[in-house]
Parts: sequence; C-alpha cells; structure tokens
Amino acid sequence: MSVAGLIMQQLCMNKFVSPTTGATISSAQFGILLALLFMPNSTLWGRALFAFAAAIVGTWIFVWFIQRIQFKDVVMVPLVGIMFGNVIGGITNYLAYQYEMTQALSSWLVGHFSLVVRGRFELVYLAVPLVILAFVFANHFNIVGMGKDFSKNLGVHYNLVLFAGLSIAAMITASVVVVVGSISYIGLIVPNVVAMFKGDRIRGTLIDTALFGAIFVLACDMIARTVIAPYELPIELIVGIIGSILFIGLLLYRLRHGRKAVRLGAAHSGGCASTVAQSERGGDSA
Repeated sequence: MSVAGLIMQQLCMNKFVSPTTGATISSAQFGILLALLFMPNSTLWGRALFAFAAAIVGTWIFVWFIQRIQFKDVVMVPLVGIMFGNVIGGITNYLAYQYEMTQALSSWLVGHFSLVVRGRFELVYLAVPLVILAFVFANHFNIVGMGKDFSKNLGVHYNLVLFAGLSIAAMITASVVVVVGSISYIGLIVPNVVAMFKGDRIRGTLIDTALFGAIFVLACDMIARTVIAPYELPIELIVGIIGSILFIGLLLYRLRHGRKAVRLGAAHSGGCASTVAQSERGGDSA
C-alpha cells in the first residue's frame, strides 16, 4: 500500500494523492461487490479479478477527472478523489443494501487480519512482482512526474507510462483489499515521511517506503492485539488514529518549513524534489 501511494503521488505530482484519496480502495471494494452479486460462488481469486479490474478503471477515471481540471490547487486533486471515492462508496453501499449483501461485504470495508489464514493470504504475493516492476521503471515514473512536455522532450511516452504506473498501484492496492480489507493512511503517510528524509526519487526511496510501511503496519497490529487483550481491535482503527495524528503533524511541518527535507547524513533530495520545491517557493513568493 505504501509503494502504491508512492507511485501515485509521483505520477500525479501531488503529495496528498494515495489509494485512499484516489478512489482506488473504493473501486476495489466495488469490484468485490460485483463479484459477490454476479458470481456468488466465486473463489478468492475470482473476486480478486473483479477487484483488479474495478480498481484500475476507477483510478483511470480519477486521473481523467484531474487532467480536465484547468486550475489545480494542491488540495483540489485529493478532494476530487475523495468525492469520487464517496460516490463509488455510496453506490456500493446502496447495491449491498438492495441485494442484502451488507454483511457479506463488511469483511472488506474495514481492514483486519482475522481472515489472514493459509489459502487466503497468498494473493498478496502478487504485489512482489508488481513492486519489482515499479522499481525497474522508477526512472520513467520520475520523468512522467515532471510533466507531459518534459516527458516528450526525453522521449518517454507520457500516457503509456502514466497508465501503466497507475495500473501497478491499483493492482497492488486491490490485492491488499481482497485479503485484509481497507487500510487507510498507509499510502498517504508513509511515502511523505520517507520523502522528508530521502527525497522524491522513486528508485532511491521505494525500498525504504516498503520497509517503513511494513514496520508501521506491524507496530499498529501489535497495538491492536494488546490494547484490550485477549480481544483484538481492527487494524484499520489503530492505523486511522495514528495516521491522522501523523498527517496533522506533516501538515504543520509543511506549513512551517514548506518542502524542506530533513537532512540525515548523505541523504539528499532528487532532482524532481528540488524542482518541485523551487516551483513552490516561486508560487509562495508570487
């Protein structure tokens, strides 16, 4: 999820875009509902195919929307994604209520690890080749993140790389949603925290983002298992609480320091980060 958020933020040139604010999670849940409605006896892999298709289409439609916005504010893009995701969520809930599927769908609306057993969690392994593919084409994603004209000058097919990267992020998100349900904030918080220390280059931060995302989820899972032991809280609840606090902290830090990175040793921001920082400073001075 953190890697998917990193890819979406780079391609959309916005640090507030993630699988949550880009309607990817809502689209994957809609795809699972379609599988339950039209193929009630389908296996987990069959539902995953529906989730993959719906997540990819929903993410593409979201990007099509933001490309049609002439004046983009840094907050406007995620707001469009949140509104679009709420529309998809409303349709999903309506259909689930209409066909008495609310209880069957509830397992995928809130993230939890109670269903992670042998025979179900193997689907997450599909994310491994997708992450490797994202690492191979990381430089192309960085170039596309600089804009359409910049990509054309360097001979990179903008639309092809854009939709390929978004498809990779959507499939990673869908594989997680099918197995454990919706987990918010990971794709939003983790890439921003790593970028503060390591810069914005995908190839230089992808491994760190994946590791920090895993550590963050592990810490939240340990808290969820110990707060009211022997009972277990849904991990979505813990991630939501901690993620909201971290998100507020990030907002306050950005308001006070802008895009200034936290320097650690030889870590440095990539060219993409410095270019964005210069453009933001230019906008502030204007």
